[in-house]
Amino acid sequence: MAESEIDKMFANFTDLVPKSPEKLAEEKKENGNNLYKFKNYKGALAMYEEAIKLCPENAAYYGNRSACYMMLGMYKKALEDAQKAVALDSTFTKGYIRMAKCCIALGDLSGGEQAIKQASELGGADCALNEKRALESLRRLHEDAQRAMETSDFRRVVFCMDRCLEYSPASSRAKLIKAECLAMLGRCQEAQEIANDSLRFDSFDIEAIYVRGLCLYFEDKDDQAFKHFQQVLRLAPDHKKAMATYKKAKHLKQKKEEGNEAFKMGRWQQALNLYNEALTIDQNNKKVNAKLYFNKATVCAKLNQIKEAAEACTAALELDENYVKALLRRAKCYTELGEFEEAVKDYEKLYKIDKSKENKQLLHEAKIALKKSKRKDYYKILGIEKTASEADIKKAYRKRALVHHPDRHASASDTERREQEKRFKEVGEAYGVLSDPKKRARYDHGHDLDDDGSGVGDIDPNVVFQSFFRGGQHYDFHSGGGYPGAGFSFQFG
Repeated sequence: MAESEIDKMFANFTDLVPKSPEKLAEEKKENGNNLYKFKNYKGALAMYEEAIKLCPENAAYYGNRSACYMMLGMYKKALEDAQKAVALDSTFTKGYIRMAKCCIALGDLSGGEQAIKQASELGGADCALNEKRALESLRRLHEDAQRAMETSDFRRVVFCMDRCLEYSPASSRAKLIKAECLAMLGRCQEAQEIANDSLRFDSFDIEAIYVRGLCLYFEDKDDQAFKHFQQVLRLAPDHKKAMATYKKAKHLKQKKEEGNEAFKMGRWQQALNLYNEALTIDQNNKKVNAKLYFNKATVCAKLNQIKEAAEACTAALELDENYVKALLRRAKCYTELGEFEEAVKDYEKLYKIDKSKENKQLLHEAKIALKKSKRKDYYKILGIEKTASEADIKKAYRKRALVHHPDRHASASDTERREQEKRFKEVGEAYGVLSDPKKRARYDHGHDLDDDGSGVGDIDPNVVFQSFFRGGQHYDFHSGGGYPGAGFSFQFG
C-alpha cells in the first residue's frame, strides 16, 4: 500500500476519534476570537458561551466573555464574568483589569480602586495606568459636583455628571444626580426620561422614583407627586430629600389654597399676604411660583396697585416666558400706567403665541393708544375734557390764546418769548383741530391727520387768532410790529 494512502487512512481514522471537551472548547474560543477581531461581538459571545459550557472552570473563557459583554455595553454581566475569572484564577491579571474597567463604567469607585490595587500587585506599578487616571478624574469630578450641589449650582453639577458619564456610561447614580439637577433647573422632561430609563431596569429604584416625584411637583401635579414621595418613604423611610420635599410641597399647596380662598371671599389684602408667604417657600418651583406671582398681580389690580401688579406679572414671566395670562394682564397694566410702547410689545408677543381675532384687536387698539400718546394732547393744551362741547372749546381757546399771545410778553426775555410763542402756536393748533368736527373725530380715533391732506401743519395760529377775534370790539388792532408775520398789534386795555 502506498505511503500516501496510509496517511489518508490515518487521517480518516483520527476524524472518527471523538475530540475532548478541552479541545472543542479551544476551537470555540478561537472562533470567538476571530469574530471578536471583526467586531462581531454577538457572534463571539455565542462562541465563548459554548466554550464555557464545555470547560466551565477555565478562567480565560470567562475573561473573553467579559470583554465581549463590555463591548456590548453590558457592564454588569461583564463584571460578573471578570469576578468569576479571578475566582478561578487569583493570578489572572487581565481579570482584575477588566473588573476595574467594569467598576469604572458602572460608577463603582471603591470597587474599581480595589481591582486596580490587586492588578498592580500582580502586574507591577505600571499596570492598569489608564484605569488609575480614569478613577482619579472621576473622584475630582464627583468632589466638584458635591461642592456645586451644596451651593445649589445645578448647572455645574449637570456639567460634572456629563463628564462623569464619559468615564462611567452605565452609572445609574451619575445619571440620576444629573436628572435631579435638571429637574431643579426646570428641565423636567429631560429629567423624567432619565428616571424612566432607570425604572425600566429596576422598578424599585428609589432615586428614580424620587426624581419622578420631583418633576411632578415642579409641574404642579401635587397628588401624583405626593404618591411618589410616599412610595420612596415606604421603601426608604430615612430618605431625607424625599421627606423634606414632601413637607415643602404640602406646605406650598396649603398656602396657595388659603390664598385662593381669601381671594374668592374678597379679602384682597389677606390673599396678597398669603401669596407673598407662599412665594418664600420654594424658589425652585418655577411653575407654581409663576402662578403665585400672577395671582398676586390679580390681587394688586383689585387693590388698584397697578405698578405692583405689572411688577408681579414681570416676575411671573421671568419664570415662564410664555405665560399668556400674565402677559395679557401686564399689557393692561402698562396701558393704565401710560407705558404704551411696553403694552404694544406685550400684545405683539401675545398675538405671536395665539393669533386669535381677540388678540389681534387688542394689539390694534394698543398701537392706536401708542400713536395717540406720541401726539400732542390738544385737550390738555386747552385745559378741557374730551367730552367738551363746541362752546367749551371756544371758551378755552379765548382764554389760552389771550394768555400766551406774544404781544402780551413783548418785554419778556428771549427765552420766555420763545416759550410763549410755542404755546400760542399749540393753542392755535388745538383749536384748529378740535373746532373742526371731522378733524376732531379723526384725532379722537387716533388717525393721522395728515392722511386726508388736512393736517395740522397748515394751521397758522395767527390766522386762527384773527378769525376768532374778527371784529373784536374789546381790542384795538393796528398794523405794524407785534408777533412776526401777524400783520397786527394786540393792545391790552
